[in-house]
Amino acid sequence: MSIKRITVTDVMAFQRQWRRNNGDPKSGTLAAGDKLYESFELCFSNGINVLIGENGTGKTTILKMIYAATQWSNEKNNPGKTDRFHKYFSGNLVDTDLLKYKGHGDSLSGFEVSDGSHIFNYSLSHRAIINFDNWVGLNIQSVMIPTTEMLSHSKGFLALNAKYKMPFDGTQVDIIVNASLPEAREVPAYMQNILNRISDAIDGEVIQEDDTFYVIKKDGRKIDFSLEAEGIRKLALLWKLIRNGLLEKDSILLWDEPESNLNPELFPLVAEILLELERNGIQIFVATHSYNFAKYLEILRTDRDQVQFHNLYKGTSDLPENLDSTFRNENESETETEIYSQSAYRMEELQPNHIMNADEELLDLVYREKVGGN
Repeated sequence: MSIKRITVTDVMAFQRQWRRNNGDPKSGTLAAGDKLYESFELCFSNGINVLIGENGTGKTTILKMIYAATQWSNEKNNPGKTDRFHKYFSGNLVDTDLLKYKGHGDSLSGFEVSDGSHIFNYSLSHRAIINFDNWVGLNIQSVMIPTTEMLSHSKGFLALNAKYKMPFDGTQVDIIVNASLPEAREVPAYMQNILNRISDAIDGEVIQEDDTFYVIKKDGRKIDFSLEAEGIRKLALLWKLIRNGLLEKDSILLWDEPESNLNPELFPLVAEILLELERNGIQIFVATHSYNFAKYLEILRTDRDQVQFHNLYKGTSDLPENLDSTFRNENESETETEIYSQSAYRMEELQPNHIMNADEELLDLVYREKVGGN
């Protein structure tokens, strides 16, 4: 099971937009075969999908939409659940209207996730999930690792969250739930190899006692999770998720900024682990601001590895000149900043590529300083 496509209309940063079939911003007149699209659309690889782009382009939003859709596939329809659907996006929102694109509150708003055969469609306009009858029961196993580290806050967290309105979104709550599940009795040999590599990096293994997580070091010391460096905690969390049997063939891993607080020397290790998971049938989505981390995925992959890069960027686009006049009059103000995307299997093919540009600017500064110093 893998996610093939997401379509978003007037949600968060994604407003209606006008694009050519090849995904480029529309300008000038319509050419033969061109079509107008009213939604942002992104198609995915079955393997590793790397979302890059500047802040505010919706990378985390896409991860959360996919995660929310996969979670719904595992549950029977609950009439009250749709009212809480916005909790996947923020723990502070009171209703889904706040998720709509600013200024488009009365327009059709929602998103659609598809595996190629089944569709999950959530409409913010109707505050309801539609077209989900063939989605419920697919039982798509997924795990999302949010940017915020949560396991150091696990003591009594789930009980408090059940009783009070805690300011955490659904992805942050779920990661504690997933890490707290019983460990699998056995893990496949390739997973054990990954566990061993992570164990070497964190110098131990992870246990949970009385709602608190610890790293048991190889010399026997028991270190409270909150006392570990956050980069070590990130790897330790991945160790626990694998040990709990949550990452297996046909499951989905979504990871928001895996490089955050991680020593760059560990980038190759994380990239190699993700590639190994992909080779064993796990679809992966990562959002990153690190050119180096993304580049490791490109360099370390083999010919049989599926690693696709998706560049999200901001742009403005006037309506085409040869649109129907009535349609043009109704939409003549549509020149706001829009979110566009490009997909490629090589980073250099994506332009504008903000994380690559930032890296090149740093190299230029280093070069100019060196030349000036001579």
